[in-house]
Amino acid sequence: MTRSVLTSPAPAGMHADEWQARRELAACYRIFAMLGWTEMIYNHITLRLPASVCGADKQFLINPFGLHYSEVTASNLVKIDLAGRVLDGSPHPVNPAGFTVHSAIHDGLEGAHCVMHTHTTAGVAVACTQTGLLQSNFYSAQLHDMVAYHTFEGITIHGEEAPRLLKSIGTKPAVILRNHGLLSWGQTLAQTFAILWTLQRACEIQLATLSMGPAIPVSEAIAAKCTRDSLQFNPNHGAGQDVFDALVRQVNRLDASYAA
Repeated sequence: MTRSVLTSPAPAGMHADEWQARRELAACYRIFAMLGWTEMIYNHITLRLPASVCGADKQFLINPFGLHYSEVTASNLVKIDLAGRVLDGSPHPVNPAGFTVHSAIHDGLEGAHCVMHTHTTAGVAVACTQTGLLQSNFYSAQLHDMVAYHTFEGITIHGEEAPRLLKSIGTKPAVILRNHGLLSWGQTLAQTFAILWTLQRACEIQLATLSMGPAIPVSEAIAAKCTRDSLQFNPNHGAGQDVFDALVRQVNRLDASYAA
């Protein structure tokens, strides 16, 4: 259903696939705003453009720095390269912390076509604990052996951190940035969202659980089974597209201005 909603003629001179990517990403920014996953004008969701748009070059879309997520639209997203250079003549600046981390992941991890990063209360709280994410609830059990950790090195504006970040991540798509927040990456925007939503939900449940006392651990065997059985991220079951579509429909009922 969302695909028809997100399909409309591209502006003159723009490839149809770029316009589709812009509308999808803008819708995701509005979903984050609806869910309360915002941090004033900070944080980022980036989406790599397909080869049909940019060939072998690696180009991606990012939010215009200075705008709240609720103000992001398909047309005001900024197209940049891996060095953070603006490619579409946008008048909006780009936050260096955005392209430093996101470009490193887009460039260094095969299949990282979308990258999402948040500073939610639950996410940062878990990131600040020695234990990190506990294998103690329905959601964390679906992330068995999928979570990586990266040690805090300060505000992420220094390119020399990139190799260490990539080493920390390895091939794991759910990332807890110590003392900092949450990050996910995936082959599609919908899959990346499904991973981040599950990680966020796991952190929320952990925060609530530990306020009442010790948590009941989930065994390695059961957690591994939960991850195998989960449909959330599985490409054979839509990889989160149905969830994303449902949220886009909800955003459309509230405010569809993102699509312009």
